Amino acid sequence: MTDASTTAPVPAAADAAPAGSSASLRVEGLVRRYSRDSVVGPISFEVNEGEFFSLLGPSGCGKSTTLRSIAGFERPDEGTITLAGNRIDQKPPFKRDVGLVFQNHALFSHLTVAQNIAFGLTLRKVPKAQIEQRVEGMLTLVGLSGYGARMPSQISGGQQQRVALARSLILEPPLLLLDEPLSSLDLKLRVQMREELRGLQRGLRKTTIFVTHDQTEALVLSDRIAVLSEGRIEQIGTPKEIYNSPSSCFVADFIGSSNLLQAEVVAESGGRVELLTSGGLRLVADAPQRPKLRNVTALIRPERIVLLTAESAARLPASSSSFAAHVVNVSYQGEDTHVRVAAGNSESLLIALKSGSAGSEVIDGENVHARIDAQHIRILER
Repeated sequence: MTDASTTAPVPAAADAAPAGSSASLRVEGLVRRYSRDSVVGPISFEVNEGEFFSLLGPSGCGKSTTLRSIAGFERPDEGTITLAGNRIDQKPPFKRDVGLVFQNHALFSHLTVAQNIAFGLTLRKVPKAQIEQRVEGMLTLVGLSGYGARMPSQISGGQQQRVALARSLILEPPLLLLDEPLSSLDLKLRVQMREELRGLQRGLRKTTIFVTHDQTEALVLSDRIAVLSEGRIEQIGTPKEIYNSPSSCFVADFIGSSNLLQAEVVAESGGRVELLTSGGLRLVADAPQRPKLRNVTALIRPERIVLLTAESAARLPASSSSFAAHVVNVSYQGEDTHVRVAAGNSESLLIALKSGSAGSEVIDGENVHARIDAQHIRILER
C-alpha cells in the first residue's frame, strides 16, 4: 500500500484548521517511587512555549514515567507540574488539556479515519458542521485529504500514526505529548515521518514533549534534549551541545558513536594537556576548563579522526596528535566507511570516514597514520 508521504506533502499550517495556543511547561522535583530500590527522580525541567523538547534515554530510565505523570496517568509521590502558569498535577487526565499520541496508534478499528479524528469533538458535542470542517482541515494538514472514509485497516502504519496525531491536534491542546510514536514503523517510513512531524510542529508552534530511545530521532527533531539515566536527568541541552559537549561518560557513550579512552594527565600548559592513554597513546587535548583530576576519560568522536600518509603526518602542527595504527577491520556502510584500528600498545579506535574520501579505501591489515586535532578531544571525569 502506498503511504501518503510518497504522494502528498504535508501542507503548511496556514492551510489547516486553526490550532490552539501553545504554553510553557514546568516540572519541578518530580519523584515517582515504585519500591525502595526503584525510584524515578527527582526530575526538574522547563519546556518553553512552542518548543520541541525530547526525553531521551534507554529503557527503564524514567522517560515514559515522566511523560505519563504529565499526562495524568501516573501520580507522582512528590513534585509539581505547571502548564501555562497553572498547576495540573492534581487534576485528572481529561482536565489537563494535553494531547497524547501513543506508540501503538490506539485507533478505533470500527470507526473510519474521519470518525477517529472527530472522536474528541463528538464527545464535546461540537456541532456536526463544525466537526466536518475541522476534520477536513486536519486531514489536509497531515497529508490525508481524501482518506476520511477509509477504515484504519485500509491504510498503512505511517498513515495510521498521522490519524492518531490528527485526533490529538484537532482538540487544540496547548501541550502535545508523543510517546515513541515512530518506533513501530520501518526505517524508511520512520525517516519520512520524523521529517513531516518536525515540519508540522514548526508550522503550528505547538509545545511538544517527545519520548524516545532513538538518539537520531532526538537529534533531528529536538530544539532541546534531556538525557535520562536511572531515573535522573544527566544533561539538558541543544542537540549540538549534547553531542559536542557531553557532560558525562554516559551521555557521550549514549549519544552517537564514541571512542572513550582511559587516560592520565602527564603534562599541562597554556590550556592544553598531554594525555597518556591506558593503551599507550600520547595525545594533546585542548582543556581550558578540564576537571582538576589526574585520571580522566578522553572522548574522541569517530568522525573527528583523520587517516593520512606518513609524509603528511610528519608535517603536522603541534596542535595535533598523530600516531601509527594498524587497520583491523573495514566496514563499508554506503555513505560512510567505518575503520577499526589498533594503535599504541592496545588501544582500539573506531574511525568514521565518508565513503570515497581520503583514507576510506584502506584495507584490512594495512598500516596507516591517524591524526586527531587537540580541539576534538574532550576531557571527561571518569
